[in-house]
Amino acid sequence: MRSMSDDHTHVQEFFTVRAADWDARFPDDGPAYAAAVTDLGLRPGDHVLDAGCGTGRALTPLRTAVGPSGVVLGADLTPAMLEAAVQAGRHLDGQLLLADVAALPLRTESLDAVFAAGLIAHLADPAGNLRELARVVRPGGTLALFHPIGRAALAARQGRQITPADLRAEANLGPLLAGSGWRMTSYVDEDSRFLALAVRTD
Repeated sequence: MRSMSDDHTHVQEFFTVRAADWDARFPDDGPAYAAAVTDLGLRPGDHVLDAGCGTGRALTPLRTAVGPSGVVLGADLTPAMLEAAVQAGRHLDGQLLLADVAALPLRTESLDAVFAAGLIAHLADPAGNLRELARVVRPGGTLALFHPIGRAALAARQGRQITPADLRAEANLGPLLAGSGWRMTSYVDEDSRFLALAVRTD
């Protein structure tokens, strides 16, 4: 059985070798990120975390949404991804944290929302990791689980089939969120995007 540290090493290795050209591989994702951030319903002054922020593609639309009085944080496990975010100038829109979503260096109920793009497929302990995201969000706060293309399009890109065990399937994701401190409020899985929104329960 793989240990948690093995999972972390695997994720870091996967993204380290891809960090430098990540944005160049997906140059047209910007509008999809901006639209998903809009659907998160942020207000000026809100505190928001981009969990597994990668090269920080969501940080600029998040900053736009919360304004200069808001707080934008980007957390990622892979130093090379954060370095790419800095090189792209996105550290100007949010504070970057080298951190694991399994143990965030944030106070309980200190955030209004979490945005997570492409994160759930890389979680070593999905229920536990979603509970940790719930810990740092106030009751009534929101979560967006996003991917710029839908499950079927992503599977086709990766040369695989969607299986019934896929965590992102609506029938699996709803109960997973419900058991982790969240209530799913909407679910969209189409070729142009995947977006599940949830509210932090009391």
